[in-house]
Amino acid sequence: MLEFDYRNVTAEILGEENGLNIAEEFDRYNDKIARIINDLNSKKDKPGQWLQWMNLGYNEETVWLVKEYAAMVKDRFENVLVLGIGGSALGGNAVCEALLKPYWNLLTPEQRENLPRIFFLDNIDPDQINGLLEILDLKKTLVNVITKSGSTAETMSQFMIIKQKLEEELGENYRRNIVATTDQNVGILRQISNEEGYKTFAVPDDVGGRFSVFSAVGLLPFALVGINIEELMQGVKDMDLALKNTDIRHNIAAQNALIHYLMDTQKGKKLTVMMPYSSRLKYIADWFVQLWAESLGKNENLNGEKVNIGQTPIKALGATDQHSQIQLYNEGPNDKIINFIRVKNFDTTLEIPQIFEFTGIGYLGGKTINNLINAEADSTKVALVDYQRPNVSIILDKVDAYNVGQLLYMFEIQTAITGELYNINTYNQPGVEQAKNYTYALMGRAGYEESAETLKQKMSL
Repeated sequence: MLEFDYRNVTAEILGEENGLNIAEEFDRYNDKIARIINDLNSKKDKPGQWLQWMNLGYNEETVWLVKEYAAMVKDRFENVLVLGIGGSALGGNAVCEALLKPYWNLLTPEQRENLPRIFFLDNIDPDQINGLLEILDLKKTLVNVITKSGSTAETMSQFMIIKQKLEEELGENYRRNIVATTDQNVGILRQISNEEGYKTFAVPDDVGGRFSVFSAVGLLPFALVGINIEELMQGVKDMDLALKNTDIRHNIAAQNALIHYLMDTQKGKKLTVMMPYSSRLKYIADWFVQLWAESLGKNENLNGEKVNIGQTPIKALGATDQHSQIQLYNEGPNDKIINFIRVKNFDTTLEIPQIFEFTGIGYLGGKTINNLINAEADSTKVALVDYQRPNVSIILDKVDAYNVGQLLYMFEIQTAITGELYNINTYNQPGVEQAKNYTYALMGRAGYEESAETLKQKMSL
């Protein structure tokens, strides 16, 4: 299982002003945490609670269907192109970056064992889209369009462009190059898929986009590029079992949830930094930023009171961002808690040659890059403590499907528990919807005429 080290948030290490009396806080909140965990597990099967993501690890039917389809299209495509934004892309990109060989898309087909390259088109920058279309042979590309509602303007505009190009290049056979992941019953993309005859996979009901990585949203792209989704899901299931423990002393998600809640509400740490010391885990931080920000940044609590609550998440990468951000974290405002993600065993070892022995860099010779990155992480952690800056460490044995499944699911449960501590609706996002509605109005969507007129007036001020 994952390891969690919270020593560097304790008052014993940081002092009373910035540290927590952690044993006392665990005792004080243990009953409340137990109620939260029991409540989440008792409600996860009830419609309308938006907790079906807690059951995704056990959905063997989806795993089987995804693997069957991946086997059916194996060797037919050189590329997989994922069209999606937010939760439809961030989790998929994070897991692929973690579990595929580094520089996957630059490897030869033989090095990839004839598995396809994979591209996530998660923005609507025209230069990016046109640039990608210039290098992709769409005739040899499987396009996976992902949107539950089917009305996501960014994703559907991408799809409209690429669908037309596929028709131009393939004629009636273009449908073979499209697979849609959307609502199982309703929505524009569901309607289009039924009419056009696309292969489809369902986004489950009561699963929000930022919690959907273990549904077909993530599992289909993973299976298409050969990631072991059964091992991934085993990590989820084992972590789910561990996190059912209602004793906070034996539940790492509950521990980190309470630590972040108390650091925010008692110690003024309004920002949380996610800093993996592994380039393969770089995009886990991107995925976490959406999960934390969209779930916890809320205007009102469940009592209807204005609270404007939620920590601001920041992504960083060790050791890269020691040279861009740590100066601020050490000597700037003491308003952050830093989360390190550490890897015990890298897949490879890289030795530093014993050259330049009589210079100031000779000491590096004979060591390994593995030694160096771990020394960098240890040094940064201790330096933060010197400045009384709280930090925690999450330690993976290695970067594989099992451990990545554990890590992401742990963060999902941590987020759910933190939302309950804040007494907010963790699963809505009215602040996102407001901007979406304004976009619909500006682009001329029917039914948004009044909003368009109001928006134009505001923009002219």
